[in-house]
Amino acid sequence: MPGPARRRVLVTRRLPPGGLDPLADAGHEVVQRPDDEPFTHGQLVEAAADADAIISVLTDPIDRAVIAAAPKLRVVANVAVGYDNIDLRAALTAGVVVCNTPGVLDETTADLAFALILATSRLLGQAERDLRAGRWTGWGVDQYLGQDVYGATLGVVGYGRIGRAVARRAQGFGMRVLYHTRRPRDEHGHVDDLDVLLRQSDVVSLHLPLDDGTRGLVDGRRLALMKPTAVLVNTSRGPIVDEEALAVALEEGRIFAAGLDVFEHEPEINPRLLASPRALLTPHIGSASTATRTRMARMAAESVQAVLAGRTPPNLVPMGPVAGVGLADPAP
Repeated sequence: MPGPARRRVLVTRRLPPGGLDPLADAGHEVVQRPDDEPFTHGQLVEAAADADAIISVLTDPIDRAVIAAAPKLRVVANVAVGYDNIDLRAALTAGVVVCNTPGVLDETTADLAFALILATSRLLGQAERDLRAGRWTGWGVDQYLGQDVYGATLGVVGYGRIGRAVARRAQGFGMRVLYHTRRPRDEHGHVDDLDVLLRQSDVVSLHLPLDDGTRGLVDGRRLALMKPTAVLVNTSRGPIVDEEALAVALEEGRIFAAGLDVFEHEPEINPRLLASPRALLTPHIGSASTATRTRMARMAAESVQAVLAGRTPPNLVPMGPVAGVGLADPAP
């Protein structure tokens, strides 16, 4: 009997060694650039034309034009938990399956979120920059006075896998944990009203998908509800926070500090945030460990192989009219 048909899989960015082994083992043709330069939108449309599958990353706009240009396309696998870069309605109309990579990056992203909680609360970024620049002239009793993390109240906005993993870490620091979701969970600490949670929290950590309901969720009004000693951390999606309003709040001392791993217009960064000594900024590294990124790539490849072989992968993205909307987890 003939073996399974060889399919053409477009991989938009360089992935860790071993991540694409399931496709190679199945004999599929893997199409990649020789370097890691991102496709422009026009190049992506052109490259997708003869693809049976696409493995994308969160910065690739897999929109209606890309999907329409690929008549053979059967599956898009996003190397991320989130999928706001993919036009789900266009995929549904074209009969294209969409997959993501949930679960494998939870603990790694939670580690980064808690690292930002510690670093921002204790002004580590500001202190380290001053030391490197030669601005530190010796110990002083009133230098770099931060906020205690131990015993503080953590407000987790979005209580999916990553949010709960951050909450587990907070328990080791004796923190009181509150959380807000659209749908209450049967766990102690739920707060129905986001505004109430913001008022009560010493640290607010965001763990949300980006959708119409979360875009701009933390705006100037909500920042004004936070304590002047409070810290905001965002490892989910940049547009959930109004960056200009956040910059003003930091400049005016209306919140203590902010730790951001994601930004509204990546890779562009708001100049006012860059200039703020109380903003600790990292370049979207939430899932950036070798082991985790390799598992993410392999999960995406296994999903593509399953679909091309006529099987249903376990990590299908819901394709209903409000697909994936909810206060769950983002896509680091």
